[in-house]
Amino acid sequence: MTNHLMRRGGGAVCLAALLIAQTAGARAACPMPLAVYEDAAKGTGIDFRPTGDSMVVTNSFRMNLATGIQLEGIVMWSEETPRPYASLLHECPEGDVTGDEIAECTLWEGPLYAVDDKGTVGLLPKEDASAPQALIFPDLGPTLRQATVFESAAEDKLPGDIFALSGCQE
Repeated sequence: MTNHLMRRGGGAVCLAALLIAQTAGARAACPMPLAVYEDAAKGTGIDFRPTGDSMVVTNSFRMNLATGIQLEGIVMWSEETPRPYASLLHECPEGDVTGDEIAECTLWEGPLYAVDDKGTVGLLPKEDASAPQALIFPDLGPTLRQATVFESAAEDKLPGDIFALSGCQE
């Protein structure tokens, strides 16, 4: 997996290692449901929260973009190739919805990678684990730039793909 990421964008892995080194002061053991991450260059933050009793969703979070838009995030583990598969949703309908309705409000989806304090890239842990030092959302930035909700947003207001642990909620 690390080799795959290096081939697709070794810069992302190097940037993640750099962010880990720079945020050493913010790193204390923090459980995933309380973790706070930040894309320091773009001003976007991620707040994880408890998932509750879901049998399918393994992690839940909110992404607060510098544009003022808030995205809801969920993580489920895929069955075919066991790995965390995340989705970022914007203004989805509630209640009994169709797959087409969910697809329409899904702005990004893909695997979610974690980087530990040694710079090793792996899979996002489930909710009962300690928070990793950084997260990699592959192609998040380019994908959001294509979403119609961000047509008029300045590029510097949209996040990149790497988020560093910045704190732990009380």
